[in-house]
Amino acid sequence: MPQALFNGHSMVGALQRVLVCSPRMAGWHQPERAARWRDLGFLHKVDFAKAQVQHEALCRELEASGAEVLELPPAADLTLDAVYAHDASFATDFGLIVMHPGKTTRIAEGRNHGSFCVRLALPTLAKIVAPGTTEAGDIVWLDSKSLLIGRGYRTNAAGIDQMRSLLAPKGIEVLSAPLPHSAGPSACLHLMSLISLLDEKTVLVDLPWLAVETVELLRTRGFQWIEIDYAERDTLACNVLALGQNRLLAIEENRKTNDRLRAAGFDVRTFPGGELCINGGGGPTCLTRPLLRA
Repeated sequence: MPQALFNGHSMVGALQRVLVCSPRMAGWHQPERAARWRDLGFLHKVDFAKAQVQHEALCRELEASGAEVLELPPAADLTLDAVYAHDASFATDFGLIVMHPGKTTRIAEGRNHGSFCVRLALPTLAKIVAPGTTEAGDIVWLDSKSLLIGRGYRTNAAGIDQMRSLLAPKGIEVLSAPLPHSAGPSACLHLMSLISLLDEKTVLVDLPWLAVETVELLRTRGFQWIEIDYAERDTLACNVLALGQNRLLAIEENRKTNDRLRAAGFDVRTFPGGELCINGGGGPTCLTRPLLRA
């Protein structure tokens, strides 16, 4: 039987193939793009050289874990946000679903993901279309047949309805989770800002910010949780990438939360993320679009 080139339906299996977009490919070194950092919600002017070094450290950790790292090519319609490669597409066992981001400056990213993945022999299952909006940072596999989608400013009810219509005939249950207002529409608050799956039954959570119904759902599904250190909320402590086999990838700046994860028995690898992650509001999961897990 030929080896699979893609799949989905797990966020915790051993990572084997992953798509990234470096600051160089996203044009962080181009003055006209870099000048738009305020419009895109970055905390300060981007430092391309520093961000690129941090992205290379991320990629080394991914490769050391056994993953094949693929890089999205440059395109004229990308913005600085393209480094957060997770959000613009969603991988399933049936092919790629191209997202229609609620952040309109990111819509072109979905088209670029779709065209690049065709070259990888990864077919497109569907494309979310207006008035629906979806960003993959709001989408979490609870198990291989259950998908939890956060409803907020980036993913709306129409987008969730489209995902349900696409996946229900394939036996996938699509559940919706309300997200808080937080800092409003201009801020980037995804469901995965508040929850990261660590293994099949353990999640890292920002518990006070989760809706009661989401907490109850996790409990009824048998999940155990580890809470972040809340002093590290603003440095994206809840954004941790599962590499599989009890291994995690986290931002090194979140030392207290990382220590909690190690105390719980996880092998936590880290990379510096002050410029690459914290400045633009996207951690290890945001920087990676997994395409294949074992």
